[in-house]
Amino acid sequence: MKLKEFAKLVGMSPTTVSRALNGHPEVNEQTRARLIAAARQHGYSPNAHARSLATGHASVIGCVIPMTGRNEIVNPIYADFLAGVGEECARRRFDLNLSFVADDDQAQAYRALKSKGLVGGVIVQFPGHDDPRPAMLQQMGLPFVVHGRVSGHRAPYSWVDVNNQSAFERATGFLLQLGHRRIALLNGDERLDFAHRRREGYLRALRDAGVEADPGLMVTGEMTTAYGYAHTRRLLEGANPPTAILCAATMIAAGVQQAAEERKLALGADLSVLCFDDDLSYYANREAVPVFTGMRSPVRVAGQRCAALLIDRIGGGEAPPVQELLEAELVVGRSTAPPRQPR
Repeated sequence: MKLKEFAKLVGMSPTTVSRALNGHPEVNEQTRARLIAAARQHGYSPNAHARSLATGHASVIGCVIPMTGRNEIVNPIYADFLAGVGEECARRRFDLNLSFVADDDQAQAYRALKSKGLVGGVIVQFPGHDDPRPAMLQQMGLPFVVHGRVSGHRAPYSWVDVNNQSAFERATGFLLQLGHRRIALLNGDERLDFAHRRREGYLRALRDAGVEADPGLMVTGEMTTAYGYAHTRRLLEGANPPTAILCAATMIAAGVQQAAEERKLALGADLSVLCFDDDLSYYANREAVPVFTGMRSPVRVAGQRCAALLIDRIGGGEAPPVQELLEAELVVGRSTAPPRQPR
């Protein structure tokens, strides 16, 4: 079915139908919803090339995924983020293009997406502290939104991020208020901006409480269960083990729990554990009283917001950059308590 035929069927002009189905903001949402329902009922789908010609851009969001030495694509955090992106794309009738490349090929991949007109814009993920991609994409003229922030980039750009520094400052402060002084940090890869901010929050809380930071209690690495397990075993075998462990992800906390149980230690009673909880669909920590005390921030929502901001930028021309800072909520579970007093 062609556009003119569908427009005649629903009693509207082809221009109105095209604008409604391609996400133009000036179309009434009630009208858009009615047309989407009618399109599904009659099996009408706009031709992708025709949509690109009509709107001046490809109705596709691109994600370039670095694969060298990492496992992001099988990480449940990233899977939930992509699910959020996909949900917003479906709602706005955009498609999602995933490109898997080695780290050194990322710049070439972005240039190819731009030169071939395959995407209308891209979401930048896993940003480093001094990531060169925002400057490169601005120079290329390819619309983008960063999931996270790039502290070393000074020009304005659009991003969606969690207040990681505040979250880890509050988490560390909570453990300090319980009476803990030996608090370990099992952080993410501190070459990435989010992990750098989390360490800063942890250190600030210790400093404000007059507690000297112990480098031997701070670890950085890929956020996996095996990572949490291995480093918890090492920490607990030390001469002066921590009484609490702050984890950058629920997967790490699961490894901490495994190592603690091997030593017959009960979470909360013998060892306190607090994690950053991304509220994952298939790795949930959502019981009435959660297993882990956590700083909760749903990564799926972050994916939805990144996609929404990018689609608005793609269709909005030279709109000013938009920044959204999401706050994490402290949810108290069974894994934290005051430190056990020595006998």
